[in-house]
Amino acid sequence: MRIGRRKERRDGRAAIVERESRERERERVMGEEEDPQKLKRIAAAAYDYENDPRWAEYWSNILIPPHMASRSDVVDHFKRKFYQRYIDPDLVVEAMSSSSSSQPARPSASSSSTPNDQARPCNSGSTTRTSGTSTTPAPNPTSLRWDRQTVQFSVNAWVFVVAVLAIFPFVPRNLSNRAYRLSFMGTACSSLYSLYSQHGKPRAWNLQAVQVWFQSVIATKDFMYFIYCLTFVTSQLCLKFALIPILCRALEHVAKFLRRNFNRSSLYRKYLEEACVWVESNTTTLSILSSQAEIGLGFLLIISLISWQRNIIQTFMYWQLLKLMYQAPVTAGYHQSAWAKIGRTVYPLVHRYAPFLNTPISVVQRWWLR
Repeated sequence: MRIGRRKERRDGRAAIVERESRERERERVMGEEEDPQKLKRIAAAAYDYENDPRWAEYWSNILIPPHMASRSDVVDHFKRKFYQRYIDPDLVVEAMSSSSSSQPARPSASSSSTPNDQARPCNSGSTTRTSGTSTTPAPNPTSLRWDRQTVQFSVNAWVFVVAVLAIFPFVPRNLSNRAYRLSFMGTACSSLYSLYSQHGKPRAWNLQAVQVWFQSVIATKDFMYFIYCLTFVTSQLCLKFALIPILCRALEHVAKFLRRNFNRSSLYRKYLEEACVWVESNTTTLSILSSQAEIGLGFLLIISLISWQRNIIQTFMYWQLLKLMYQAPVTAGYHQSAWAKIGRTVYPLVHRYAPFLNTPISVVQRWWLR
């Protein structure tokens, strides 16, 4: 009898322990399933970034060294930040780990890091404090990065003011024309500076190295703006309509810098906060406006061929630039959408009133899509 009772007690205790372990395991599994941040991270990882034109534009504006841009953990970090900004603001994005931010980098590369990534300057500072054996202080990457961002802000703010002066109707003509050309020159300098910050210079000054470097920058937005500015700054034709993309680009850069660096200023909060918030929340609208203005300029250049200010080479080069904008991922979404709207409007009219234009249009389309 005693042996049977002991066996029953042991079996009862074992059953209680097993039941408690099962309850703990079930609570743990339920807690993981109910964790909203885990579900948001899974959704962010599964999002189709490649087919979203905003991702290509966002990634092209991230200033990080080339050796870090090729790392999958860095790309995943910025994908989560993109998802937090445009898709789900409730997603919590943790700072990159110290292993991601403590990689050795050249001084020129370390200065081109993005202001969104706050892990690198913090880790750099902690490394400087803990390395007491070194007598020479390490260079501060934050100050270098601030200098480059400030230079870009200064140039784009100057371009915005000069471009507004160029399109203002009551400005004298000589001053307006000079401001018109200075706007393109300032944007060209800003684009070149951004290209150098992100891609550096060719490894060697021979044909093969220059070709490799050129292929890495040809599809970037800064390179397209540089060619865009060269097209108009060297032309005798003065089209104030061409300043619309320049104004949109300068406005976007200025608003982004002010919001990130002066959000605690009372002057900014009183006069500039609403405008900067509107610009940052309507970057897609500004990009659509820029693409439509760029396409409209192409047709204006064709019309100008019948005037005494015609420039066949400029018109041909600009349409090559439009073709690049149609195909490059960073601008393809906006330009393809604008051309699709034009096609839906023009094709029915051509088929109805001018069917003889079908053959020339098909020839132009083959060249355009080649």
